[in-house]
Amino acid sequence: MKRNMKQWVAETIANPVKKGVPVLSFPAVQLMDITVRDLISSSDLQAKGMKMVADKVDSGASVSLMDLSVEAECFGSTIRVTDDEVPTVIGAVVSDEDAADALVVPEVGVCRTGLYIEAIAKASEMITDRPVLAGVIGPFSLAGRLMDVGEAMAYCYEEPDMVHTVLEKTTKFLIAYCEAYKAAGANGVVMAEPLAGMLSPGLAEEFSHPYVKQIVNAVQTEEFAVIYHNCGDNVKLMTKGIYGIGAMGYHFGNACRLADMIPDAPADVLVMGNVDPAAQINQGTPESVIAATLKVMEECCYAPNFVISSGCDIPPMSPWANIEAFFTAVESYYNK
Repeated sequence: MKRNMKQWVAETIANPVKKGVPVLSFPAVQLMDITVRDLISSSDLQAKGMKMVADKVDSGASVSLMDLSVEAECFGSTIRVTDDEVPTVIGAVVSDEDAADALVVPEVGVCRTGLYIEAIAKASEMITDRPVLAGVIGPFSLAGRLMDVGEAMAYCYEEPDMVHTVLEKTTKFLIAYCEAYKAAGANGVVMAEPLAGMLSPGLAEEFSHPYVKQIVNAVQTEEFAVIYHNCGDNVKLMTKGIYGIGAMGYHFGNACRLADMIPDAPADVLVMGNVDPAAQINQGTPESVIAATLKVMEECCYAPNFVISSGCDIPPMSPWANIEAFFTAVESYYNK
């Protein structure tokens, strides 16, 4: 369902009581009694899972799969798929300038991108009471997977021209991919750029921020929001560059103290995060999740533009008792 996302952001900021917006999609496999392999292979199951999650929890938005392998697969990467974990990329397809020059920008719709776009189209018809946000990877994080994440940092120093060549191609693809999600009915995207959070501020200014900004400028409209996600260690060092991207919202992982990220943020954008999805929501207890959620809220809810969320995507087999505890904590905070 179309909606004015700029207005949604403004209304969210103005509302003293805000709904949590965790990155919650993969745990739908438990509700449907299927595997992760099943979920990533079917647009019907993805849409059904999003709808079941939306019916089960009172979230501020419905967020689709944060699967950081799907775009790399389109470029030729090998993907490891298991029954109960998020898919991962294996190896590299670019290791020198010749390979970078020869890299072909794939058509949107090849491999699993077609399924994921179909899933959003179906979910958007089924979920009409809140924004539906698709998941995409960021340009440097995609380039890093194509070059091998372990080598990408070194290439920024040793082969910068090669890195820029790959980035130009990943950016071109991601603009087209976001536009396809927009046409399918998505109200926006959550763009995951975690690898950039491992760069120095200077390298991030060269190899990530300009390319993310190019995507934002190309696809973001009043009716289509970009939410920038970064769960890297160095985000506090690069707030100026990150907030200069121009996204409608920013989502940070638990590697940083979220309260430190709020003061530099523009007052008219959302700042979201950052309950630990692994140590707490996946491995903790309902009691520890409630305590961790309340701690973040007590530190950050002074800011009108803060929205509580998970620090990253919630793992597939996270106990639903812990997920529900997150929402219990949000409700109790605002009811106190």
